[in-house]
Amino acid sequence: MRNFSTETNFRPYTSAFFPTLVLLVIIMVAFSGCEKQTDEDEFLGNWSRRSELEGVARTEAVSFTIGDKTYVGGGYDGSNRLQDFWSFDEPTGTWQPIAPFPGTPRNSAVAFSINGKGYVGTGIDDNSTKLKDFWEYDPISNTWTQKADFGGTGRYDAVGFNIGDKGYICTGYDGNYLKDLWEYTPGTTSTDPGSWAQRASLTGSKRREAVVFVHNNLAYLFSGVNNGTYPNDLWVYDPNANGWTEKRKISSASDEEYDDDYGDNIRRSNATVFVLNNKAFLTCGNRGGILNTTFAYDIAGDTWEQKTSFEGAARQGGISFTVGSKGFLVTGNSSSDEYDDLWEFFSDAKQDDNDN
Repeated sequence: MRNFSTETNFRPYTSAFFPTLVLLVIIMVAFSGCEKQTDEDEFLGNWSRRSELEGVARTEAVSFTIGDKTYVGGGYDGSNRLQDFWSFDEPTGTWQPIAPFPGTPRNSAVAFSINGKGYVGTGIDDNSTKLKDFWEYDPISNTWTQKADFGGTGRYDAVGFNIGDKGYICTGYDGNYLKDLWEYTPGTTSTDPGSWAQRASLTGSKRREAVVFVHNNLAYLFSGVNNGTYPNDLWVYDPNANGWTEKRKISSASDEEYDDDYGDNIRRSNATVFVLNNKAFLTCGNRGGILNTTFAYDIAGDTWEQKTSFEGAARQGGISFTVGSKGFLVTGNSSSDEYDDLWEFFSDAKQDDNDN
């Protein structure tokens, strides 16, 4: 709040002063109309609570989506690393248990799906072992099968994604910050373990706890932390060219029309991202403290827009996913709690506290 002193020699307006006052008011109104809107009530987007995960609350779990179902499992509940897995049926909003993950219990792993099957690998276990085993889940038989070990070093806090019939793992931490990229080709038979091949390393900064999303067969990787700093670069990987292209910096001090007011707020680690209607939505995470702010990235325009902040408890280590035209966030942790709540985001709706 600003403090205003009381003038003892105050004089009422005179007729000579009135035109000057009118001009000043006009200038002030025009100037205020040019400012960026930063009032939270003016941001678009509404978070609506859905049926929470039926398993225990957890953080740094993994998920993969096959058709209308998303599979969520593993992670850390504050005391134990977990092996249970659950399927979320979006049309009915229900959760069902599936076969537990047979590998070592872990958190901070990666997961993706290829051709109707889910894949889980890497992570860290109770003994602080950095893992590189890799597993396939078949939803038809409800079974897990171990596949070829990940081709890189054992690690955690990496990112995983698929493009077409290939899977990818990039960045992470194996005792050092990493930027290497590996491609997985599934086997052609049930007994074929598949194979890994190293591809072009990320051109930007090494990092862990980054986020990645795929749009039009291109992977967009950004965010994360590197030796205590939060990178502001955003890179796009094209598997056909096996190369990375940098987009505009997330924070651009030289471009006042871009995102000068937002740059330091967008940068973060251990966040989540999902895609809706040609935009990617980044929310929650950590940057010297737990965050709940949400930003939309216009993929075609390479620009950012702030949206309504996440309406659940601020958190890091959550997971986001898209089913059809719907985006979700589930699980995660704050400094003292783990979460099991599930939220759906409506990007163009006004905030409504009645559906929390």
